[in-house]
Amino acid sequence: MTDKTEYIPPAVWTWDAENGGKFANINSPIAGPTHDKELPVGKHPFQLYSLATPNGVKVTVMLEELLALGIKDAEYDAWLIKIGDGDQFGSGFVGVNPNSKIPALLDRSGNTPTRVFESGAILLHLAEKFGKFMPRDPAARAEALSWLFWQMGSAPYLGGGFGHFYAYAPEKFEYPINRFTMETKRQLDVLDRQLAEHEFVAGAEYTIADIAIWSWYGQLVLGRLYSAAEFLDVESYSHVMRWAKAIDARPAVQRGRMVNRTFGEPEMQLHERHDASDFDTQTQDKIGEDA
Repeated sequence: MTDKTEYIPPAVWTWDAENGGKFANINSPIAGPTHDKELPVGKHPFQLYSLATPNGVKVTVMLEELLALGIKDAEYDAWLIKIGDGDQFGSGFVGVNPNSKIPALLDRSGNTPTRVFESGAILLHLAEKFGKFMPRDPAARAEALSWLFWQMGSAPYLGGGFGHFYAYAPEKFEYPINRFTMETKRQLDVLDRQLAEHEFVAGAEYTIADIAIWSWYGQLVLGRLYSAAEFLDVESYSHVMRWAKAIDARPAVQRGRMVNRTFGEPEMQLHERHDASDFDTQTQDKIGEDA
């Protein structure tokens, strides 16, 4: 019989700054800026402050998809926010996103700059502004919005739950890993059943729901998150795999994946993006090979 010491929560919780685990140095129970730092501003209508995590990838993919349609007004500057260094706690960033999470967008296309934070809100803002990647039919629009918000509500169980305890926690514990693995696989089954009957998540049309969900679940089954593809038996979700590979092959998605990326293959990293020419010849050749 294994001897286990039961944890008994105290009457009042206090913060233990030395709780360990990846990202422990940037987590705290308080909000607000920790230091003064202005954000840079480029020449384009949209100023994005981000990092190529799944939430960050959503927005750069969306912007690259809009530009691929020839919408020049969607031009953007993408500034790198190094969350490991605490850039998200600078006063300028907190002014754009009081929640101190990437991505954060400043829309300077109008007379007064408009801040937009939370990745789903940014996708919806851009879709409505340009009339793209969101169905016009009311029923189809409702379906796309439902799946968009499904992702926003579900992904914390994948990232903050499964990803944390499986990949990042300082120790491995069976209970939380089993708990969040079960939920992650249930979510994959939800997607697999939907995609068995539809080309895209919300139906026949590629929408912001696909962009949001692919950035998390598509990359998960493609083996890019948490080194967990085998553990989760992702190949068994054949419809999710079909959909994930199809979206991954889109040139705009491949470009969007690169922006603000500071990890992985060097040829897939573009730390900042200020012009289409930033995707250099070597990168464009690589994209052509993968497409």
